[in-house]
Amino acid sequence: MEKDGKRPPNPALWWINGRGGEVRWSFEELGVQSRKAANVLSDRCGLRKGDRVLVILPRIPEWWLVTVACMRTGIVAIPGIPQLTAKDIQYRLRFSKAKCVITTDALAPVVDAVAAEGHSLKTKLLVSEGTRDGWLNFSGLCKEASADHTCVKTKLQDPMMAFFTSGTTGSPKMAEHTQGSLGFRPIRNDRYWLDLTPSDTMWCTADTGWVVASIGSLFDPWALGTCIFIHHLPQVESTTILNTLSRFPVTAILGAPTLFRMLVQNDLTSYKFMSLKYCVSGGEPLNPEVMEQWKSKTGLDIHEMYGQTETVGYDLFDSQRDENQTWFNGETVLPL
Repeated sequence: MEKDGKRPPNPALWWINGRGGEVRWSFEELGVQSRKAANVLSDRCGLRKGDRVLVILPRIPEWWLVTVACMRTGIVAIPGIPQLTAKDIQYRLRFSKAKCVITTDALAPVVDAVAAEGHSLKTKLLVSEGTRDGWLNFSGLCKEASADHTCVKTKLQDPMMAFFTSGTTGSPKMAEHTQGSLGFRPIRNDRYWLDLTPSDTMWCTADTGWVVASIGSLFDPWALGTCIFIHHLPQVESTTILNTLSRFPVTAILGAPTLFRMLVQNDLTSYKFMSLKYCVSGGEPLNPEVMEQWKSKTGLDIHEMYGQTETVGYDLFDSQRDENQTWFNGETVLPL
């Protein structure tokens, strides 16, 4: 659609950092950059289809590049939140048998402290402008890499990504998902899920380490040709969120209930959301009073999303549906 001039001019990826930094990639540019990143992973890092990579990156464009590059090469990406401790990283390296870790200079010393303790780790990639002993520089290698790359052939049951649960009942568990469960799920679920179009701009505020970030700010929007909007947001702060919604043409936002609880405490009459039309909350139940306050102050409903890391079966609650039915992966399931 983009090549034929049939897609709106909004980019595929629109990233800002709140300090004047901005990245706008079309789908063509995303393709070029991700092919370069794929060559870095396969050629310089020696990774092959089925190998696992621990990706601990904040909300920066490289996270999206690395994830798409892993899809191209059949490498299994394992996202992790930047708040992981040395103990957390050690646990994930040992359990996943990851052969590579990709992170920033903020966590590189932590990785070095645990990397030599009998793990399968072979390569360390640094996403930073600087250098560090024992690490390859991702940005520098991407600049030198070829933009020609042929995707590996994968089957529906081949692994694509793996996520560690939050560990609310014991130690975090690794849930591995396939090319089919992640790649085809948005096509099956778009009717009951985000219902986006190429004209929309989607902002998911979830941290990159959680499965909802992959679903809400990568697979589903891009499967529907939607622009993905990202604010770096080292810290989630209500004024920044509200100003961003007022300044940028964000049409859909997905966030945790905590986000909306925080936003309704502000004087929302000072803000005008000219483009926003679709709000989704997920991760835990949202208080009915928060929904009512948001509706009264903005005129917008908050739709609740339900799903699990282990199943990636996200769907929306809808008061107009039959209350005697439950919903999973877009399918009607009678309750037991």
